[in-house]
Amino acid sequence: MDYKKLFEKFEDQGFIKTTVKRPVDGTQKAALNRRGNLLFNSGDVEAARRIFITTGYSDGLSRVGDYYKSQGKALDALKMYWIAPDHTKADPLIMQLSQIIRHLIYEEEQVNE
Repeated sequence: MDYKKLFEKFEDQGFIKTTVKRPVDGTQKAALNRRGNLLFNSGDVEAARRIFITTGYSDGLSRVGDYYKSQGKALDALKMYWIAPDHTKADPLIMQLSQIIRHLIYEEEQVNE
């Protein structure tokens, strides 16, 4: 399944925000990633997330996704995995969320019969 095409349907609804990244030189990127790691390890996940999005640090984004998942924030986790891109973690969440949507549709159909 081409997930990219599937998610393109939701871009204008604010589900996944995409932007063109400004280039960050290697030295600055490394320093920002170190700062992001320090913030993440000290518990400031949101500040770390902003840095990791800026630098495109996939491992950091994936760890933020893991944190969100552990907090029961599946959609936020999926966003981080998708941006990372970490499809080994995104795909199971997509399947899980699609099961929920199928169930909700089924319940709605039962009510409307």
